[in-house]
Amino acid sequence: METGTEQAVSGVETPPRPAVRTTGLVKTYPAARARRGAPATPAVRASDGVTLTVGRGEIFGLLGPNGAGKSTLVRQLTGLLRPDEGAVEVLGHDLVRHPERAARLLAYLSQHSTALDELTVALAVETTGRLRGMGAHEARRSRDAVLEELELGPLAGRPLSKLSGGQRRLACVAAALAGDRELLVLDEPTTGMDPLARRAVWAAVDRRRAEHGTTVVLVTHNVIEAETVLDRVAVLDRGRVVACDTPGGLKALVGEDVRLELVWREGPPLDVPEIAALRADAAVSGRRWTLRMTPADARAAVTAVTCGPAFAALDDFTLATPSLEDVYLALGGRTEGLVKA
Repeated sequence: METGTEQAVSGVETPPRPAVRTTGLVKTYPAARARRGAPATPAVRASDGVTLTVGRGEIFGLLGPNGAGKSTLVRQLTGLLRPDEGAVEVLGHDLVRHPERAARLLAYLSQHSTALDELTVALAVETTGRLRGMGAHEARRSRDAVLEELELGPLAGRPLSKLSGGQRRLACVAAALAGDRELLVLDEPTTGMDPLARRAVWAAVDRRRAEHGTTVVLVTHNVIEAETVLDRVAVLDRGRVVACDTPGGLKALVGEDVRLELVWREGPPLDVPEIAALRADAAVSGRRWTLRMTPADARAAVTAVTCGPAFAALDDFTLATPSLEDVYLALGGRTEGLVKA
């Protein structure tokens, strides 16, 4: 029998099972033959032995660049994709053996949700609630509460297909929140939203966790979002978990190094010896230089660029403690697709 809480042989209650547990997940997409207009593609191991545990009531993140395997992992967590190997347990249920149970255990917001496009915002939220087992009165009450919570009242009568990208995404989040599921799996939920909408989404998520103990698995490539909302984060690259800890714990991996970013007006004054020396260790992107260095070296660098002849060429600079992007670089990961701001 599958339950959320087990009884030990001695009769002493053991801690509840985690909300999500995966063990040795492997998923390989086979190679595709070349077709007219499309080259052959090699086999891709999108999940390569993924083992993770998500505690109940936790906001747990999957962070990585595009193609890291985040969405493939989520599709296995939600019963939509069967792994080639390994186990998936959600709220005490084996989703490899019983993938159909996912529909009554969790709410899933995918990256691309088109099934609701022809419905109005209000009807999309209400219909989702009904599909999750609510009666008509309860679904309407849930609809009204969610629309008010996310400030979607003025858009309630408009079809999703007629909304802007950010508005449509917010309406999809509203539908995901209908029905009060114990587990929310949100794949890039705030893409395209303005800051006010993002703030409303995370306030709604925090409220459900505080009041109902809701667990959240968040897929993101936004390092700023990951640092501010997550309890723990797993960093993925090429289908593997390369690190898993709290944001603070991960940032401790890079020690006491700080990040110095220099932005030059037109070009760096390489005729200044101190600036030429910095160039050797800088990651260069257009006019921007990014350096990771000890606090003492950073102080010396700031002095060199602000108190000497280089200052006239400087447009801006920032000095900051390590970010999750720095962790990712230290782990040897790719940063294509990571959002920094």
